Amino acid sequence: MKRFIRSPSQIIGSVAMPILFLLFLDAGFSSLGKFLGLPAGISYLDFLVPGIIGMSMLFAATTSGIFLLWDKQFGFLKEVMVAPVQRVSIVIGRVLGGLTTALIQSTLLIIISLFIGFSIPTILSILEAYGFMFLIGVIFICLGLIIASFMKDMQGFGLILNLLIFPLFFLSGAIYPITALPSIVKYITYLNPLTYGVDGMRSVLIGISVFGTMGGYIDTAVLIIVALVMLILASISFSKGKII
Repeated sequence: MKRFIRSPSQIIGSVAMPILFLLFLDAGFSSLGKFLGLPAGISYLDFLVPGIIGMSMLFAATTSGIFLLWDKQFGFLKEVMVAPVQRVSIVIGRVLGGLTTALIQSTLLIIISLFIGFSIPTILSILEAYGFMFLIGVIFICLGLIIASFMKDMQGFGLILNLLIFPLFFLSGAIYPITALPSIVKYITYLNPLTYGVDGMRSVLIGISVFGTMGGYIDTAVLIIVALVMLILASISFSKGKII
C-alpha cells in the first residue's frame, strides 16, 4: 500500500485507461443499444460499466505479478522466503495486497461512473458486486503470480500478459453481449473466468444475466471453484518456480 500510494502516476494511469474506454465506447456505441439486443430500459452505459470494472480488476490483478519480479531483482523476496512461514501464507499475503490496490482502483472507477449517468440500485447490490470483484481479483492475481514465478525478465512478463489480457477482456462479454457472438466464439467465452465475473456484476447491478434468473448463483459457484484452484496452483508455482 505504501508503494502504491507513493506512486501517483500508477494510480492515475490505472484509472485513466478504464475511464477512457468507458467514455469513448459509450460515445461510439450508445446509439446501438437496440442492435445489441439490450433489454428495454437498459442503456449501453449501464451494460458497459460492469464490463469496464471487470477490465479494471483484470488489468490491476494480473500486473501485480510485476511486483514479484521487482522483489526478485532487489533481493527482498529472498529475505521473505527464509522466514519460518508456509509458502501458501506468502501467496495469500501477496494476493490480498494486490487485491487491495485493485479494489481501490475499481472503487474510483465506480465513483466516476456515477457522475456520467450510471446508477446503483441498492447498497446490497454494490456489496454483492464487490464480492464478484473480490473473486475476479483472486483469480487473476494468482494467474499473474503463476507466470511471474517462472520468469525473471520484466519485459517478457509484459509481453506474455498482453497476449493473455486482451483476449480475456474481449472474450468476456465486457463490451458486447455474448449472445451476439458466433456459436464457436460463444463457447470459448464460457471458458473465460472473467465472463462469469462480468456477468455476475451485471446480474446484481442492472438485473441481466446470460444465464437467466439463476445467473448470479452460477457465476458465484464457477468463480469460487476457479479461485480455489488458482490459489492452489499459485502456491505450487511459488514453491517450484524461479523464486531466487
